[in-house]
Amino acid sequence: MNLLNLLNNISEQDSEVYERLDTRRKAMREFGSMGKKLALTAVPLAFGAMFKKAYGQMPRSVFDVLNFALLLEYLESDFYNAAMPSVPFPNMGNRQGFGIITDHEAKHVKFLIAAITGAGGKPIAKPKFDLSGGAGSGNGPFKNAFTDYNLFLAVAQTLEDTGVRAYKGQAPFLLGTGDVLTAALNIHSVEARHAAHVREERWKHNLIPGLKPWITGNVAFVPGGLVDANYSGEDMTVQAGISITNINGFAVSGEAATESFDEPLTTAQVTALVTPFLAK
Repeated sequence: MNLLNLLNNISEQDSEVYERLDTRRKAMREFGSMGKKLALTAVPLAFGAMFKKAYGQMPRSVFDVLNFALLLEYLESDFYNAAMPSVPFPNMGNRQGFGIITDHEAKHVKFLIAAITGAGGKPIAKPKFDLSGGAGSGNGPFKNAFTDYNLFLAVAQTLEDTGVRAYKGQAPFLLGTGDVLTAALNIHSVEARHAAHVREERWKHNLIPGLKPWITGNVAFVPGGLVDANYSGEDMTVQAGISITNINGFAVSGEAATESFDEPLTTAQVTALVTPFLAK
């Protein structure tokens, strides 16, 4: 999750959020300027303080949005933290690459905790995860993900691809905000590079036919249909009512049309995908 995604979700809960912030353009421009002046570690607190000033006390629904984002980041961070000491990485370069991703996810968690706390809210405690995907049994389909490099890559790919889909369609909500939009898209591009990195690793080490750095159709490239739901809806070839296939007479295949766009996942869909990883 990132600032762009959070602001959009908050706006869904409170359509007047930007007016509360002393007009959308002005408030976001001020926040962008603030971000230039403050140290990175101070930005989450400033983010929280901005919302606290706007609301006095933020509505419960806004904290729900922020804590839902925190739940997802907890899961990703726990997954990589558990993987790093156990996965049989082929070489030091592989380990270093995933070490960087692990660090990124930890910073996302810290950001959200600081933002919620700065706004006067209470961050949710990290739940107990069943990283095997067994809903608490410890015997789920991914139980060997930390001893089998191939399975680790498959699960990591699914988590990253799913995260990138959550950012779809968020950019329009920050149009005209200058530095904030730039910063948000920079964060988004890093998440997409995580996904591309994992897919490249799978291609190099497994030689999976047809696997690319982006999603093709709704194909998961994970055996057994275990994560097919994570790719549901990705086979769209029409965007904004316009068919991308053979657009304007150019030879654009249906496969290429699906690769050009990521489709969004709703909160309900993401909740359903995360549930098997929660220990009950």
